[in-house]
Amino acid sequence: MKIQLSWLREFVDVGDPAEKIARTMSLRGFAVEGVEPLGTADAVLDFEVTANRPDCMSVVGMAREIATAYGLKMRVPPGLPLETSRASRQDPAHVRRGVRGAGSTASRDHRAVDPPTITIAIDDPGLCSRYVGLMADVTVGPSPSWMQARLQAAGIRPISNIVDVTNYVLLELGQPMHAFDFARLAGAQIRVRPARAGEAIRTLDGQTRTLSSDMLVIADGERPVAVAGVMGGADSEVSETTPTIVLESAYFDPLSVRRTSRKLGLKTEASMRFERGADPSMAALAMARAAALLEQIGAGRTRGAAIDRYPKRHKPGTLRLRRERIAGLLGAAVPDKDVRRILERLGFTPQPAAGGWRVAVPTRRVDVTREVDLIEEVARHYGFDRLPVTFPALTAAPAPPDPRITRARQLRQALTAAGFFEAVTFGFVAEAAAAPFAAAGQTVPIANPLSESFAVLRPSLLPGLVDAVAHNRRRQRADVRLFEIGARFTVSAGERRAVACACTGAAAPEHWSGASRPMDFFDLKGVVERVGEAFGLDIHTAPCDHAWLADGRRAAATADGAPVGVFGELAGSVADAHGLARGEPVYVAELDLDELERLSAGRAFRVEPLPRYPSVARDISILIADTLPAKEVRRTIREAAPPTLVRVAEFDRYQGKGIPADSVSLSLRLTFRSSDRTLTDAEVQTAMDAVMAALRDRHGAIQR
Repeated sequence: MKIQLSWLREFVDVGDPAEKIARTMSLRGFAVEGVEPLGTADAVLDFEVTANRPDCMSVVGMAREIATAYGLKMRVPPGLPLETSRASRQDPAHVRRGVRGAGSTASRDHRAVDPPTITIAIDDPGLCSRYVGLMADVTVGPSPSWMQARLQAAGIRPISNIVDVTNYVLLELGQPMHAFDFARLAGAQIRVRPARAGEAIRTLDGQTRTLSSDMLVIADGERPVAVAGVMGGADSEVSETTPTIVLESAYFDPLSVRRTSRKLGLKTEASMRFERGADPSMAALAMARAAALLEQIGAGRTRGAAIDRYPKRHKPGTLRLRRERIAGLLGAAVPDKDVRRILERLGFTPQPAAGGWRVAVPTRRVDVTREVDLIEEVARHYGFDRLPVTFPALTAAPAPPDPRITRARQLRQALTAAGFFEAVTFGFVAEAAAAPFAAAGQTVPIANPLSESFAVLRPSLLPGLVDAVAHNRRRQRADVRLFEIGARFTVSAGERRAVACACTGAAAPEHWSGASRPMDFFDLKGVVERVGEAFGLDIHTAPCDHAWLADGRRAAATADGAPVGVFGELAGSVADAHGLARGEPVYVAELDLDELERLSAGRAFRVEPLPRYPSVARDISILIADTLPAKEVRRTIREAAPPTLVRVAEFDRYQGKGIPADSVSLSLRLTFRSSDRTLTDAEVQTAMDAVMAALRDRHGAIQR
């Protein structure tokens, strides 16, 4: 909120320059976005007021905070009837007498009969608990230059003296107001009522808006003339020829205003204040201030007394504040005199009670509902810098971290070591993007999506990850390797944690020593196996029928016989939908982290020392059926070999001349090592013979 420094100084006599005031208030919880110079003798402070402090969205509110911070007293500027504020909370008739003033008498002097008056009724006190209306005879024209300057400094465009007065009161006291052209109010009445379904109103921005029955409107005898708490209607707008106006100052239910503002897509200065919580006791005071300003600037004189409809009264709440609770929460005792001084300057009323105080909370402080809120107010203005810096006593060992956090960290290390970068994508995706990755009826729709691009919860991490790959490719990034760890959602399985990878481009960086090759299915298979190693699991492959993966280049990943995910080349149709160029294969994988966690539960991770004895490597070439999976060959070798076998790796595969049509030549390298001795050739040969015999017996292998 932007406030002119000279305006603040009308309420509090602070002599510091704007920059120092900004630093002081930043220590009290108010970030100052900037200080704008205004001429040579003034400045504009741009306060960032958080949503829980609607009482500070005004000059008076910020002046009260500044006065407390500097230990100064608030003062009442000439023409501002703040002295009626205490009485107005108890007796609205006092405000009616105060508003009446000389203007009402003058208006009667030149009329032969009583002028017409407005009638006001509230249909739903739960949505509008107070409504103050006042008639005034006016002469519409420009407002004085000093008023226009203050409005412009706050970012509000001056319009006319009548509208400018309402905006001036809004900024000064934080109470939204509105002015109606009395002649345009059918039946000379105002009725605060829920809108009728399908009812329409043309608002001040020129748009015709259709209303629903859960919206509150200000209506005359025939139609709505304003959307309560949001915006006035164009059909009752004050014009240059308006002779008589009706001023409005009210309190509307915050939830109702917020809901209406959101449904209509209207965010105004008034709605921002009402939906955060206005001050019910300010409605009458703001009306008195507006009446005084109209007379001060020569814009008009009030007609009769203000009509104050207050069917549902708001009473100040009371909270208990204990000394020991202050000391226990802040870590240091705060002197009683400082507690009372701070609370009283902020407008609270502390009364002595056993062990502390009973504190009356002003109705404007909608954020103070608990004892801890009062302690925060004391701490802010006492000064957090005055509290001792001590570490709390450690009386118990901290709880161990969630094992999933440690595993996720290990998984990130494994994938970044494989050359991948972590990505973070949205949990909401377009329904069309989610459809290929979920079975029919399994996507979870968003009840109130921001747009069609965020219509459903993602059933897979891959839609967002593939979009990220396309984003990088469009920016001439040739080699892209991304991974993400996050949650995915389906109707049947609910929320499940997963890890996904997406990559395209070269398998290794370009180097002068040799030609580069593109990434293929087996590169991704190695990455998937590395993920399994992070959980202490051996990943195996199985047939897969997912249509969003390319036929012949897709596989399911299993561990201990249970499915844990899928991987392969992204289907061309899906790649096209995400803006990826044809001919540039993208390989993707997605594994279920919750299932991997379940399978790895209870497994002990062993760390073995570096080998002290040499290894022995032997090669073997065999002819086997070309339909036999490689994992079956490796399983047979490991089951037949002694524990000294530490590694099995394929290094050649050949089909062609000299090989039967239904066979394949497979060459493997077997590495043996013992942890307590050097192996002999006889031991290794015995192991190789056993392996070859098992391959012949189980798979009909022929040694080449």
